Amino acid sequence: MRRRPTTRSGPGPGRTARAVCAAAALALLAGCGGGAGGGTDRAGAADSRRTGPAHPSPSATEFRRIPGVGDRLHSRIPSASRQVVAVYGEDEDSADATVVLYTRHGDTWKRERRWPAHNGRRGWTPDHRENDRRSPVGVFTLSDAGGVLPDPGTKLPYTRSAAFAAPRHWKRAYWHDFDYVIAIDYNRVRGTPPNDPTRPLGQEKGGSIWLHMDHGSGTSGCVSLSKAAMEHLLRTLDPALHPVIVMGDRKSLAS
Repeated sequence: MRRRPTTRSGPGPGRTARAVCAAAALALLAGCGGGAGGGTDRAGAADSRRTGPAHPSPSATEFRRIPGVGDRLHSRIPSASRQVVAVYGEDEDSADATVVLYTRHGDTWKRERRWPAHNGRRGWTPDHRENDRRSPVGVFTLSDAGGVLPDPGTKLPYTRSAAFAAPRHWKRAYWHDFDYVIAIDYNRVRGTPPNDPTRPLGQEKGGSIWLHMDHGSGTSGCVSLSKAAMEHLLRTLDPALHPVIVMGDRKSLAS
């Protein structure tokens, strides 16, 4: 199988028109970004009781399986995956979340980093729809990245383009949301830039669900983190380790 290049410096000749169109449609697609906030910026991370392992191991940072994730979703993590980004939403209707990066070492998952984050301003849903302002619950691959800023040194294919810039009619606090983005492979075509508008499941199922930079409150469906957190994820996630994201409110994750 031919390996894709690990870096895209920007849209090529056949991609320029598509990127421009995607930028123009970004506000209409409403996958992430603008609009009034629906949460508060929380600096605290979840305590060990709420994110503790289902099957404890000797170390407080090592687990037999991803903590807080029940059999239903755990079974959807590909056996080849060695990196998991877990998004623990505080509640079904909350925009506050905690993101934890786990790496697999043999039969053990190690917690590497943890950050405060935000999700859709109306919370979570197992049946995401266009403009519902909720983030989709599930397990999704992470395969493409991009943004306004230069590639910070990621192994993921990276598309740098001004087409990612948030519209300037959005509030100033949101202007840098898409300086860095990692596409969550929900209703999109893997191997394309994150702002490719193609939606295999149809427009009504929504799309443009990303990890991106935080503006201090809820999103239109994406998961947002600090710039430092995004840089760490971009530099750490490795296609050879088959990274995935497991995301949802705590009750849905545990079910």
